[in-house]
Amino acid sequence: MATRGGPAGQVAAPARPVPILTYHNIGEAPPGATHRGLYLGLDKFRRQLEMLARRGYRGVSMDEGLPYLRGEQRGQVAIVTFDDGYRDNLELALPALREHGFSATCYLVAERIGGYNAWDSELLGVRKPLMDLAGIREWLAAGMRIGSHTLTHPHLPQIEPAQMQREVAVSKSVLEQRLGIAVDHFCFPYGDHDAACVAAAAEAGYRTAVTTERGRVRAGRSLLALPRVGNNGRRSGAAFLARTLLWGLSGSR
Repeated sequence: MATRGGPAGQVAAPARPVPILTYHNIGEAPPGATHRGLYLGLDKFRRQLEMLARRGYRGVSMDEGLPYLRGEQRGQVAIVTFDDGYRDNLELALPALREHGFSATCYLVAERIGGYNAWDSELLGVRKPLMDLAGIREWLAAGMRIGSHTLTHPHLPQIEPAQMQREVAVSKSVLEQRLGIAVDHFCFPYGDHDAACVAAAAEAGYRTAVTTERGRVRAGRSLLALPRVGNNGRRSGAAFLARTLLWGLSGSR
């Protein structure tokens, strides 16, 4: 669902389109795993970061990227995001990000910290370990940031309104209490959202919310329903490079 406009302060106004990159697992998919595109090998991930740097992009978190989304700062940035909070983000992605001086935001499922992907483990055929509190604190200490990905990772438009509002709002307060920091950014599980979900994110006090709609962020987009650029692990490095080259062309996605 494309969402444009919104209250003052909730509308994007970037000087140039901003890509928000989406990742899940960094590393090779284990034998028997389905949906292997959710995995991106470490070598491929490193090459993507190198390509961005060579093209003049600086990888930033949502906190650092927000002034660019609002048009308050100018420059060539790519916002880097990870969904779900997998342990491999800490163990494999973090060192690669630090090599390039990049930062990133990881969206956490508040009631699954230290557990595994209970919401889709049967579908995917693998239990993927999530960061525990110590790991999250290490992530934060390295200059990375976090956001909320609800309490339990449901399809928000498919649950009762009161439950949906709790998943959106209470996940924020749980993360803030457990980590002692402000949590200003939200990610809709599966990208699923409707007007009520966007309103719940606004009421909860989030400054941004991201979806799985494809594309870069352009002027006029709601900051509470932002598109992103997916990174399917099956795509080649050449495809990623071609995409970054196209970003330099007017009107390209």
